[in-house]
Amino acid sequence: MTIRVVTDSASDLDPAIADDLGIVVIPCRVNFGTESFKDGVDLTSDDFYNRLTKGTVFPSTSQPPPGDFIEVFDEIGKDADGIVSVHVSSKVSGTYNSAIQGKDQCSTDCPIEVIDSTQASMALGLVVIAAAETAQSGASLSEVKDAANDAASRSQSMFVLDTVEYLQKGGRIGKAQALLGTILKIKPMIIMRDGEVGELGKARTFGKALVKLQETARSFSSVERLSVSYTSTPDLASEIADDLRDMIVGDSEPLIARIGPSIGTHAGPGSIGICLIQSSST
Repeated sequence: MTIRVVTDSASDLDPAIADDLGIVVIPCRVNFGTESFKDGVDLTSDDFYNRLTKGTVFPSTSQPPPGDFIEVFDEIGKDADGIVSVHVSSKVSGTYNSAIQGKDQCSTDCPIEVIDSTQASMALGLVVIAAAETAQSGASLSEVKDAANDAASRSQSMFVLDTVEYLQKGGRIGKAQALLGTILKIKPMIIMRDGEVGELGKARTFGKALVKLQETARSFSSVERLSVSYTSTPDLASEIADDLRDMIVGDSEPLIARIGPSIGTHAGPGSIGICLIQSSST
């Protein structure tokens, strides 16, 4: 049985992992004024962060249009027994709704399940990896769907931002409004709760914020999968991943992922994130 897995670029999946697992990544849009780019297709992360930090135009993001989903569903549906399409939280993006419209309007007879992960960045990416690995084992459509939903229910993501400015400008501040009053005085920490951006805490220095971030990650005890995400500090992400390695049960290795343009527009340079899926035994 062949079940294909689809996601969007807000998953921050490494292209090599996506290729290895047969995951199709549909690019979100990143806009600089009147210029619109496909995330990861005609705008690299390096180019994006260069424009973000040195340019004068603040970027915005938008979901892929339904036509992108129609094209992908019709193409991969030719040789698949089912499609599981897993996406960034519907409370912070319209991507899930675009996928639903694509499903309703495509012409393939292949059954399609569209899932709201309620997550973003590599918390979504880890859910997608879990679904794709289940699909590669020969599982049925319902089994892959269940694997994605189960992983999503145990997923967590938390971030330290150098500033809340980008989150505010991008309109994704969610329930972390309290951070705005101290925008210039603290290093904000956010966490995804019920699909929305929430406040995790605040610290006077980035170092203290990182300590709090790792303490919060460790409060979830053992985990099945873990990724440390970064926008501009890969060495720091690698150090944190090594420090948290002992949390992982089984043979899984911590992943280190670059936060791409879709999420980076809102996180801003200097951000660090920890994304994980809790062990099912906890």
